[in-house]
Amino acid sequence: MVLCLTAASLSGAPRPPNGADLYRQLCVECHGKTGGGVKGKYDDALHGDWSVEKLTRYIDKNMPEDAPGKCVGADAAAVARYIHDTFYSREAWARLHPARVELVRLTNRQYVNTVADLLKSFGAADAAFGSERGLRGNYRPKPPKSGPDLKPFDRLDRQIDFRFDAGSPDAGKLGTGSNEFSINWRGALLAEETGDYEFLLKTPNGVQLWVNDEGEPLIDARVASDMNELKGVIRLIGGRAYPLRIEHFKAPKDKSASLVLRWKPPHGVTQIIPARNLSPAGVAPTFVLTTPFPPDDSSVGYERGVAVSKAWDEATTQAAIETAGQIVKQLDRLSNSKPKDTNRAAKVEAFCHEFVAAALRRPLTAEQKRVFVGAQFQKTPKVEEAVKRVVLLTMKSPRFLYLGLATGPPDDHEIATRLAFALWDSLPDRELTKLAAQGALRTREQVEAQARRLLGDARARAKMRAFFHHWLRLDHVESLAKDEKLFPGFTSEIAGDLRTSLDLFLDDVVWSGGSDYRRLLLAEDFFVNGRLAEFYGVKADVTDDFVKASLPPGERSGLLTHPYLLAAFSYSKSTSPIHRGVFLTRNIVGRALKPPPMAVAFKEADFAPNLTMREKIVELTRPKNCQGCHAVINPLGFSLENFDAVGKFRTHENGRPVSAGSEYITDDGATLKLTGARDVAQFALGSTHAQDAFIEQMFHQVVKQPMLAYGTDVPGRLRQSFTASGFNIQKLLVDIATIAALRGTEKKR
Repeated sequence: MVLCLTAASLSGAPRPPNGADLYRQLCVECHGKTGGGVKGKYDDALHGDWSVEKLTRYIDKNMPEDAPGKCVGADAAAVARYIHDTFYSREAWARLHPARVELVRLTNRQYVNTVADLLKSFGAADAAFGSERGLRGNYRPKPPKSGPDLKPFDRLDRQIDFRFDAGSPDAGKLGTGSNEFSINWRGALLAEETGDYEFLLKTPNGVQLWVNDEGEPLIDARVASDMNELKGVIRLIGGRAYPLRIEHFKAPKDKSASLVLRWKPPHGVTQIIPARNLSPAGVAPTFVLTTPFPPDDSSVGYERGVAVSKAWDEATTQAAIETAGQIVKQLDRLSNSKPKDTNRAAKVEAFCHEFVAAALRRPLTAEQKRVFVGAQFQKTPKVEEAVKRVVLLTMKSPRFLYLGLATGPPDDHEIATRLAFALWDSLPDRELTKLAAQGALRTREQVEAQARRLLGDARARAKMRAFFHHWLRLDHVESLAKDEKLFPGFTSEIAGDLRTSLDLFLDDVVWSGGSDYRRLLLAEDFFVNGRLAEFYGVKADVTDDFVKASLPPGERSGLLTHPYLLAAFSYSKSTSPIHRGVFLTRNIVGRALKPPPMAVAFKEADFAPNLTMREKIVELTRPKNCQGCHAVINPLGFSLENFDAVGKFRTHENGRPVSAGSEYITDDGATLKLTGARDVAQFALGSTHAQDAFIEQMFHQVVKQPMLAYGTDVPGRLRQSFTASGFNIQKLLVDIATIAALRGTEKKR
């Protein structure tokens, strides 16, 4: 925030300073009557996060801009107080610019999830996942004409990575040598992020792979290959399990037998599918839309469904057509009918009534049944054509595409819808729908209980992972490539492992018993696999997957020092205190930063080679017009200088001691001495401003609406509950979802 006061002389007899009078005389010409700015003089509105004390110091020292010194002392304090209370502070801004709950359409993520769950709801529930990980293999020998009687057997395989050579998986059960055998693995694949997954099979034998499709194989190579890697790509939605099946055949002519199943997940590297992503549980396929949609509007810092364009409208039409085709393809299964049933049309029509009600998230009126279903079956004698009409009409309906169309206090079905979209980005499940029909979502206790239940679903975990990726700006990370000579061994595999390590850390913090926000910033453990343990010199009992390892006390500080983020906010050859400092300022400390008036690129060649990075940044940002922001950014960025560009701990740079200490001026004007990352973390944990920023980010990502639209008291209420719960992130999620679900209810809950 920068003030631009107009030079003006104060006249008249001495009097107690009046902030309103001073503002009208000194400021209004550039800043306007309500602080909204004046075009051509000072365009920006007076709004920010500075305290009254900091505003006072700034005015006293710098204003009026063309004649500093004319508004000092008590006058500066009076005008600062007036500006802060009238239109600068969060409360004043909310009063002048009241937020409102906007009419929104489904976001892209919500649309895809909703369609997937809509079709998934017409079928048996998937098997519950236990603690077992891997795929269940059924090994079937073909007994020789003479010899032992070999029988099929089952076993659980954590990964599909077998090299039997000329032998067999189990000589005692399948025999030895080149005996013919086959293996059928079944189970579920757990996808953590939405995107395209590439599957790769390598074998000299015959093989077939099915992923999320029980009919058409993704890879079909029943005839033995020459060990070329077979590939198939499929799009999956994060936070869900998909059926996976492999058929592997060894013929007598095959000299050897082996099979390796790998994948390349979104933002990942090619690797053997980890055991944590495999389960022997049985699940049904999930319909995943492939229709592309234009990007959602993210101009306010979170995705929201406010942009309605011709491209979006066309995408919804194409998606409806794609969905209708899928429903017709599976019509008899979905409607529990058979082609030759004499009452097939009646069963299909009954299914359509259920489909429309589920899509519109509430029971249908008699008129809706007639318009959406009855009239469509009357228009055509062909059942399949009628179904297509029903699906297209339903999925193009505003009642499907938009959230919050109902007016007046929300009923139980609206509350169920708000709750499900807050925590799952999808429609209510059977339990929520049942409770809504029973009128059992009318108290805060009832809604909170359901919110806690919804948190136990993988869809809630997927949504929280998406929140953290946004908060930590992971979606903006393009590459972690580093200079091979300076950082030998830092490969794309290490970079992919680091992203997985960070995700596992986030999951461990959020979904553990304490769900403690403080662990995010202070934890001294680090998830490693074999590659990471070796590269970072971590002692850990590594198995075939990631394990949690403890690091030297005082060296690390949670997210702030996770190697993935340290590497992401660095250059290829060196650290970047500016990038790291901006991240800490905005995302951890929660202070706003305006775009720089002039972007200055960092060029290594502009500095003497013997300078440390800290010295280079001090020199680069020395100009006065840089210090407004860099006085905040630089001290925070310097606190991470004990970590190099790949996140390894260091005490020296170019043979010189690293200096991570600095003095940071807090938002209330106090001077804080920093010696490293843990000091920044401790400050953030004790800062109500930082807590508010984290809560607001989560609210926006969960609800997709401005937080203050739910009441100016909401930030304070959420922070009070958050601190009282011991900074429990799950409790914060429940509180946010409950506030969103119950908005507009007449009774005080």
